[in-house]
Amino acid sequence: MHDDRNLVEARLRRVLDERIRPAVYPESVPLEVAVWHAPGEPVPVAEGLAAEPGPIEVGARWGAPWGTSWFRVTGTVPEAWAGKTVEAILDLGFDENMPGFQCEGLVYRPDGTPVKGLNPRNQWVRVGAPVEGGEEVRLHVEAASNPVILEHHPFLFLPTRLGDKETAGDAPQYTLTRMDLAVFDETVWHLVIDLEVLGELMAELPVESARRWEILRAVEKALDTIDLQDVNGTAAHARSRLTDVLSTPAAPSAHRVSAVGHAHIDSAWLWPLRETVRKVARTTSNMTALLEDEPDFVFAMSQAQQWAWVKEHRPEVWARVKKAVADGRFVPAGGMWVESDTNMPGSEAMARQFVHGKRFFLDEFGIENDEAWLPDTFGFAAGLPQIIRAAGSKFLLTQKISWSQTNKFPHHTFTWEGIDGTRIFTHFPPVDTYNCSMNGSEIAHAARNFKDKGVARHSLAPTGWGDGGGGTTREMVAKAARLRDLEGSATVVWETPRDFFEKARAEYPEPPVWVGELYLELHRATLTSQARTKQGNRRSEHLLREAELWAATAAVRTGFPYPYEDLDRIWKTVLLHQFHDILPGSSIAWVHREARRTYERVAEELNGVIAAAQRALAGEGTTPLVFNAAPHLREGVPAGGAGTLAAVGRTALTDRPGGGHILDNGLLRVEIDHRGLVVSAYDIEADRETVAPGGAANLLQLHPDFPNKWDAWDVDEFYRHTVTDLTEADEVVAGEQGVRIVRSFGASRVTQVLSLAPGERRLLVDTEVDWHETEKFLKLAFPLDVHAERYASETQFGHFHRPTHTNTSWEAAKFEACNHRFVHVAEPGWGVAIVNDSTYGHDVTRAVRTDGDRGTTTTVRVSLLRAPRFPDPETDQGVHRFRHALVPGAGIGDAVREGWRINVPERRVSGAQEVAPLVTVDEDAVVVTAVKLADDGSGDVVVRFHEAHGGRARATLTADFAVTGVTPTDLLERPLTDVPGPERDGNRVFLRLRPFELVTLRFGRA
Repeated sequence: MHDDRNLVEARLRRVLDERIRPAVYPESVPLEVAVWHAPGEPVPVAEGLAAEPGPIEVGARWGAPWGTSWFRVTGTVPEAWAGKTVEAILDLGFDENMPGFQCEGLVYRPDGTPVKGLNPRNQWVRVGAPVEGGEEVRLHVEAASNPVILEHHPFLFLPTRLGDKETAGDAPQYTLTRMDLAVFDETVWHLVIDLEVLGELMAELPVESARRWEILRAVEKALDTIDLQDVNGTAAHARSRLTDVLSTPAAPSAHRVSAVGHAHIDSAWLWPLRETVRKVARTTSNMTALLEDEPDFVFAMSQAQQWAWVKEHRPEVWARVKKAVADGRFVPAGGMWVESDTNMPGSEAMARQFVHGKRFFLDEFGIENDEAWLPDTFGFAAGLPQIIRAAGSKFLLTQKISWSQTNKFPHHTFTWEGIDGTRIFTHFPPVDTYNCSMNGSEIAHAARNFKDKGVARHSLAPTGWGDGGGGTTREMVAKAARLRDLEGSATVVWETPRDFFEKARAEYPEPPVWVGELYLELHRATLTSQARTKQGNRRSEHLLREAELWAATAAVRTGFPYPYEDLDRIWKTVLLHQFHDILPGSSIAWVHREARRTYERVAEELNGVIAAAQRALAGEGTTPLVFNAAPHLREGVPAGGAGTLAAVGRTALTDRPGGGHILDNGLLRVEIDHRGLVVSAYDIEADRETVAPGGAANLLQLHPDFPNKWDAWDVDEFYRHTVTDLTEADEVVAGEQGVRIVRSFGASRVTQVLSLAPGERRLLVDTEVDWHETEKFLKLAFPLDVHAERYASETQFGHFHRPTHTNTSWEAAKFEACNHRFVHVAEPGWGVAIVNDSTYGHDVTRAVRTDGDRGTTTTVRVSLLRAPRFPDPETDQGVHRFRHALVPGAGIGDAVREGWRINVPERRVSGAQEVAPLVTVDEDAVVVTAVKLADDGSGDVVVRFHEAHGGRARATLTADFAVTGVTPTDLLERPLTDVPGPERDGNRVFLRLRPFELVTLRFGRA
């Protein structure tokens, strides 16, 4: 028998496209259309409904970039259509790209009741089923003319000014295409689904499969049965020829797919935050409507922030959502405030993502999330498992690791172990998309691709249009119904995330273990792009720490009014901006412009809280006090307290023979040559040179940076092939602050100040860059005379090690990585830390010593700035300021301490008395990350801390207030019933911590 599958497939494709799909709507009449273009930003629904529209015709252009147009469509159902199903077809000018990346609409009835969203895959609005004939139709469409920023077929990353309303212009973007009433032939629609499912399945089956031939012959008979001049009259007969082949059950061993209705909505990306509010309203309107029509369908939505937006801005939609949640079919997922980046958020911020997300779902619905739901996040930090567990959750889902370019991850279901040993049951959907459309190729790929065959056979498929929203369609639900039990296919059933995870864990109780970070071998440049956004995040995190600490201390000591509501609101603002396309720098210009202004407001408000609390604590007086919010002693000033700085020595600044200058404070002697490069950083006590032989630290290096695609997201390894060392200096001048260096290159200018404070073993590097390059990558290099096979990077609640070598493709792929406040490189007994106040990206390499000795040197390079042109063509143009420090002779504890110190500078206040810390810890390895009042307003004091050095620790934590009890809690400040209370004596608590162990204690107050 010859293989005529291709012929049948070609025939099926043409008949579907040209005859059957058009017959779904066999009759139509035009609707009358009028439009009102809202001036400026979107208006409230009531205002849009009340506005007086003007005439517009199908075929007319409409929609300035980022504008809002209110269409009113009216008409009358023809009497002749009585007894038929009628729908309005409303095509705003959609193309065939994915929903969410172009114009969109939300349909309302005249009374303001939302009906459903409109997008390229969802253009219909049900009028009646059946109609009586003669019904008057009146609908209003709030249409958003969001411009197309990213062309999808193929992906085109072209610079555009459309990414900011201030530069996008006002030219109409879209052509109104169709506004009709139409008869909906449900039989033909079902025939389309039957043929699509069978055609897609047939294409996936091997040529020798008898099942493939059964499907082929059945499809052929159905096509033979259809009268192409009377599709509607012959559709039922054609469907009957497919009944047998569609009713053959799947094999008992078939792979099982748990479909979860989904619409991953980026809280900002190629659209601003305000547009996401409307995207969520459109999608949730669609999904609540679909739930009413489809009794088996289940929809899950993550990101508590998006739920809160619906509640705040669209109460009419919120009412429908609440009802669907109560019915158990619209499911809160993930338990986080947003689907955040997880590499860059600090310890407390990552914890608060879960605190605020889970608390929202608990308060609103009484629902506790078991899973972290992060399908699109760009890799996962090694500290995350402990945070998930500390929040009371136990599962993780992501899909993004399947995007890795070099190495294929070896599992789809596995146990992920974090830095402290905490393990989380984790699943990567083998369908390899979080926008599954129930296409046969997707379901077949999930079954073939599943890595854990033989020991497990369950996987999850997030089903629905996402990124820009849209959600699941009725076509997807119909396909899933046919795939529920169909021979040759994996089986499909709608399930909640919790049901899937419980079943998957039950069938696979001993999955393999993956230890350490889940590194995404892609999107590495997100650790550097949009430096101002990253600085705003880092500084906001530390300001929040300070505000909580000083407000709690002042509340206990003086009765200062603790700003519960303000801190809650500000935390949620900062958490929102950690979304995985905001903090990573991969959003349009509008998003980052607004983020800068938001961070400025956050800083102003938090500095006000801090100042008011410190004034209350210090009292009226003229004694100069230093407030130390860092978790370690600072020149005699205790952590979390205020006092006077202890006197330290002095630093000598002298000329260097041969040009340049020498800084010497008795601990370090730093030589800066005539080029402004550090050619020696000598640890006097250890009698040890820091800078590699023949090397120079504080070396700025410039690379070309034009990745193959995903400009703001990616840096490709070949960028290293070309480098320019910026060694020429306009000036190298000694002054009161240290040594000032000025360099010019391209259209940019760098000013640096190198300083060595008395009594400190750290060289401060203050860098100001007036950046005007395009498609360039700026690095700051420190070649170190250290032989190290691995190095430490700080992450949430600890640190972890990466290799410096490239023995395997796994190590080689990590050519750009993330750290928080420090990178630490060491030999036994001596090490070096590079600490920073706001950068994340870095690389560490090793090379043969240049002086002929055996051994290697290790170079740490900090990533400062990039200049991609998509999606923001002006990324990072302008002035930036960074602070780094080179810390020779640093152990891991020194790296931790100096990292905190550079990020949380002291504050100087005049007052009447010193301020004792609210809590103290007698062991530097135990780092307190939060001191605050309990969120429930009880006045209890909550202290969160962790072991930071990677070893066992014993410590005594002392509270400087009357304590009525001490309770271990989870991150949400709920008592842990399975954890015994700590040993204590009055206000002293005796601690024993495992490596990197995270603990939250709640102190009752008398």
